[in-house]
Amino acid sequence: MTRDSMEERRSALEDEFFHKQDQAKLAAMKDKLSAQATKEELRKVSGMTDEDVLDKLVALGLSGKTVAALSLVPLITVAWADGTIQDNERDAILHGAAGKGMEAGTDGHEFLSSWLAKKPDDSLFEAWEGYIKSLLAQLNDEQTRLLKKQVVNFASLVAGSAGGFLGVGKVSGSEQKALARIEAAFTK
Repeated sequence: MTRDSMEERRSALEDEFFHKQDQAKLAAMKDKLSAQATKEELRKVSGMTDEDVLDKLVALGLSGKTVAALSLVPLITVAWADGTIQDNERDAILHGAAGKGMEAGTDGHEFLSSWLAKKPDDSLFEAWEGYIKSLLAQLNDEQTRLLKKQVVNFASLVAGSAGGFLGVGKVSGSEQKALARIEAAFTK
């Protein structure tokens, strides 16, 4: 091999190495810009300003188009509290979703479907708690009371929808704990 061909080969290898590094940097930069755009979109749609909460929502894959699904997290939490979702609980949640414009085929419905199919991990409820705390900072006491009542009532309806025997045992102990956790999220 001549010195010139070795030099050309070395140069080609260096070019390829730096090209791959540049591609990786570009991809990372695109991901960062995309996450930042999603965060800004969430900020506009939700009115939320807490950077940590917004970061958690972005990490969970939520966007402005899917933030409505967040309002259903308490219902999902109660439904999964006893380890399984019953048909009546699923129906109640899907009915609530339709009322929020999350019909089949929407981004929000896709998130909801995944949460109904497989129990989400606790980071989802923690993100919802952060969302609620951020929202409460913008509400007066009466607005907070009304929001809490609405959320807890809907979650209680889902918990009670699974039934019981002659009205006894309609809400399980694990569902009661989930309801208490939801209520606690509303303390300022």
